[in-house]
Amino acid sequence: MVVKTNSLNFEEALNLTGFGKFNFLMQLVNISLIMGMAFEIVSVAYLVPASACELNTTNFQQGFMAGMPLLGIIATSHFWGYLADTRGRRKILAWCMSLAFLAGASAALSPDWIVFSVLKFLSSCAVAGTYALALTLLSECTPQHRRAIMVALTSSIFLCATGLMAVISIPVLQLKFSYYIPYLNIEFTSWRLLNLVFATPCALGAVGMYFSYESPRFLLSVGEEAKALKVLKGIYMINTGKSGDDYNVSSVVLGEDTGKPSNGFWSSLVAQTVPLMKPPLLKNTLLLSVMFVIVYFGINPFLTWLPYIADGVMKAIERGDDNLSFCDMLRSSHNETATENKDCSLNSFAMVTVFVISVTIAALNTILSAIINYIGRKRMLIGVQLVAGIAGLCINLTSSWMVSTILLVAFMTGVLNFGFLSTFSVDIFPTYVKAMAVCLTLMVGRGSSVFGINILKHLLVYDCELAFYIFGGLTFVGGLIGFLLPADTKTVSKKATET
Repeated sequence: MVVKTNSLNFEEALNLTGFGKFNFLMQLVNISLIMGMAFEIVSVAYLVPASACELNTTNFQQGFMAGMPLLGIIATSHFWGYLADTRGRRKILAWCMSLAFLAGASAALSPDWIVFSVLKFLSSCAVAGTYALALTLLSECTPQHRRAIMVALTSSIFLCATGLMAVISIPVLQLKFSYYIPYLNIEFTSWRLLNLVFATPCALGAVGMYFSYESPRFLLSVGEEAKALKVLKGIYMINTGKSGDDYNVSSVVLGEDTGKPSNGFWSSLVAQTVPLMKPPLLKNTLLLSVMFVIVYFGINPFLTWLPYIADGVMKAIERGDDNLSFCDMLRSSHNETATENKDCSLNSFAMVTVFVISVTIAALNTILSAIINYIGRKRMLIGVQLVAGIAGLCINLTSSWMVSTILLVAFMTGVLNFGFLSTFSVDIFPTYVKAMAVCLTLMVGRGSSVFGINILKHLLVYDCELAFYIFGGLTFVGGLIGFLLPADTKTVSKKATET
């Protein structure tokens, strides 16, 4: 006879569902969500230069087109966080992915750069909350002792996705075909096909959300205990292969503040935001916002301009200028203006290099994520940040391009903290404002990267050495500030999962 536990805290009830098939299926869905977001946001790095010849865009217009995704993210991240906290993670993610696919795929039929920019802005608005909401949904369906690993692995997914884009673009952009579409008066060429390929993961993500469970933690936070218990039983059945009757829980309590109910859109939006701006949550909101600004401002610009950097180094090596400093190699390679070079596609070797670097960092993230519970995520975050900062500061100290390249890769490992830092966000905020908090802190970080991207490009051209000193130094300071982060949450004993 099975004796039902009278009442359990949510974390204990989730822990009893075990860790297995459901969690791996959830991670697969999460992969499609992260890939969809990455492909839409980063696609401009490949589509803008590839479309330059057909759309006849100037440097200013190309810069405007490339900036659309970040503007879209900043514009709607807060909005998606509110909806996810009030309407549900699953429903909002399904809408995000569907809208992103429609707008992103439509960009393949753009007759000019203005329409392209508008559609990419809309698609980025749609995926703005995807990363934060995917992390939130994943964390709220994963037992606590496995949560940090699963959430941290999303950085590997993102990095592999950006690297995969570089590889996909090589054969697609080399296709030589052209189909005239009279109604739109456009030539359907390889860059438009590449745009459609990049939009595909969004469609897969939408389908995945259709077949997924809603977050049981969210259901509890809005008073739907019966539905939450049904989801927990479903997870238990998928993970263990046993009947739902064997799940020894009859009642679940959230065990945290669920906030005050409010009526109306604006009052509800304020209700989701105000708690983050006053004690006791204010301290964590400010601290995490500062950390996200440092991490994103310091590292994200280098991800954006990595093809530019890789292309410059490759060209210098091909000319035999491999005895110069890293910055001298960049200057010597990019003295020729883009207008003098009529090639409208990215260099294949540079894209392969981007892929190798992305996969290398992704592999490192996977290793670190696997041992994060043994080292501690706070120690891991601080260690990665300090090592990355020191590497960035040392890039200018050698004239060996190989050593400089190794240091650059070490510096860019700071991107791992995108995921490690997110594990703090999904743990330290109560459920009723969790998605809003994750979206808000991510929005602040991504907003700062807009300035970082423009500043870095200017410095790489006019004062390359200063660029590494500024961004490397800021990254190092972020490691010191990391000591102020909350201590790691003690993991729940694995014994309960074995029952």
